[in-house]
Amino acid sequence: QVQLVESGGGLVQPGGSLRLSCVASVNNFSIYPMGWYRQAPGNQRELVATITSGGLGTYPDSVKGRFTISRDNAKNTVYLQMNSLKPEDTGVYYCNVVPPRMGYWGQGTQVTVSS
Repeated sequence: QVQLVESGGGLVQPGGSLRLSCVASVNNFSIYPMGWYRQAPGNQRELVATITSGGLGTYPDSVKGRFTISRDNAKNTVYLQMNSLKPEDTGVYYCNVVPPRMGYWGQGTQVTVSS
């Protein structure tokens, strides 16, 4: 059974930083493209960062230059470094493979950006 466990969220002021972690209990973790997804209140879940099996990160314009995704295949872990946070970054952050699989969604971690 696959489990994805996110952590590292919290309350941060605008302009602050957070680092999220996701530990995956999945066989052959290194071969999967992984992503961080965000769901803001009242909105659909959106993909905010993707990392290929080779470690290449891609981002939508809304977070480009502020967010950095990375992975440690030895630890079955994917990270999201978030800098220069804005109130519109508020939401629950999830990790999943790309494209996402329904049965893999974890509980997510709440990020709140507010003064």
